[in-house]
Amino acid sequence: MTVREVVSGVRWYLREVAGESAYDRYVEHRRREHPDEPVMTRRAFERWRQDEREARPQARCC
Repeated sequence: MTVREVVSGVRWYLREVAGESAYDRYVEHRRREHPDEPVMTRRAFERWRQDEREARPQARCC
């Protein structure tokens, strides 16, 4: 395994843990499943995610 592969794997892992890749998955889904509908901006998406988390506090561990 090369250094580049290790760095790539670590970067992928950190993005997954931090939730950074959620927007990328959202955009991919919207373009694939709903191509005629608009896609939220990253800012709007993050606001929506935060609102969802606050609306369901029991889903969190703390």
